[in-house]
Amino acid sequence: MISILQTPRLTLRRFTEADSKLLLQLNSNPEVLKYLHEPPLATEEQALHILKTIILPQYKNNLGRWAIHLKTTNEFIGWCGLKYLAEANEIDLGYRLMQNFWGNGYAYEAAKHTVEYGFNQLHLKTIIGRAHIENIASLKILEKIGMQFIKEEIVDNCPVKTFSVTT
Repeated sequence: MISILQTPRLTLRRFTEADSKLLLQLNSNPEVLKYLHEPPLATEEQALHILKTIILPQYKNNLGRWAIHLKTTNEFIGWCGLKYLAEANEIDLGYRLMQNFWGNGYAYEAAKHTVEYGFNQLHLKTIIGRAHIENIASLKILEKIGMQFIKEEIVDNCPVKTFSVTT
């Protein structure tokens, strides 16, 4: 297990192919995916495909979506991380939590420390964050971690608000 960072309550680590069950558990809940363009996953094979083609390749750049675990129980609660978007030449902050962990400040904590890691460890200059225009909780997190609203746009057929933070 390659740990990326620690927060007061969380450990963020790299996913491995062995985490396909965890990703399936997260991405099979329609409520978790409510504001995204992704259909719910139905099989572990689909989750493994996402790991192999989307998540794991980002690690070669020291970026990626990282599994979040509670320090107290080591329970998997979701992911957070930085992803390079080649089509826009941007570094994107993303986060996704299991529904039963919403409302505890975990997404904020993970996002805040991930942005700090991006600036302090990876020496990034700008990080972008996007959320569906109706995803009020996610929009509040982007604002609370210091991101500034840039514009509304359509990304992957979703109306989103785009935010940015720079060093």
